[in-house]
Amino acid sequence: MESHVLHHSMNQRSSTEVIQMVAVTGVIGMIGSPLVVRYLYILFSWGREVPMTAINATNLTKRYGETIAVDGLDLTVPEGFVYGFLGPNGAGKTTTMRMLTTLMTPTDGTARIAGHPITEREAVAPHVGYLPDVPPLYDELTGREQLEYAAGLRDISDAHSQERIGTLLDRFDLTEDADKRISTYSKGMKQKAGLIQALLHDPEVVFLDEPTSGLDPRAAHTVREMIVELAASDATVFLSTHILPVVEEVADRVGVLYDGTLIAEGPPGALAEQADSDLEDIFLELTEEREAGPVATEGNT
Repeated sequence: MESHVLHHSMNQRSSTEVIQMVAVTGVIGMIGSPLVVRYLYILFSWGREVPMTAINATNLTKRYGETIAVDGLDLTVPEGFVYGFLGPNGAGKTTTMRMLTTLMTPTDGTARIAGHPITEREAVAPHVGYLPDVPPLYDELTGREQLEYAAGLRDISDAHSQERIGTLLDRFDLTEDADKRISTYSKGMKQKAGLIQALLHDPEVVFLDEPTSGLDPRAAHTVREMIVELAASDATVFLSTHILPVVEEVADRVGVLYDGTLIAEGPPGALAEQADSDLEDIFLELTEEREAGPVATEGNT
């Protein structure tokens, strides 16, 4: 169920009903459902001000000679939203994320992250956490040493970094392996370490490129929970994944990129309603039609 629908339904309820809903969802939340956590977030944010824009891109373009990797991308993501960024391999998703995280200079266009232009890396960096498809880890370090090193680069105090590292290691079930060299880690363990590294400094905007890749079902569930919790704390999550059920479960808005062009965008429920199908079928249909134009859907605000 989409957040704008929930907001509407809340307007029709008495305070007694709201209290009853809190009690019921509080019990259900004990089973750890990400949807319940998201529902509670919407419940308690009822009536608050319209969120600020966390990600804003205008005509963002990247060319490599005659090849256009990203073509005039316009994008707006409010704070506290989970934005599912979909597209086949080679669509330009990673290039887009690298431009938005200041790791790559666009050929044309502009973008702002948390109010700062991406041309100002030092201003943007404190606000951003980024997990690329291959986590940037040093194999010769232990997991704990890697995270302590990353915390130092972020100027996080020793006391706070130790507490934060310990909490996240426990959360991702990596404590017992924290003092082993990363060279001995499995793909899933490296993925966990990379995600912890991206979240250490409590960033306002988090970019995740295939965050559940290589994870077992329990760890993947933890990642989904974490994404929902980040959004509930007003952080913005820009999520690129090929696992469409994850997007359907946690995303407020979805964008589909094909050949560097955004060919569809909207709340996942609205896209599915319009096509009378699920998100997977929509994705397959859109990406099979090279000449498809943008799909206009009702906004999710």
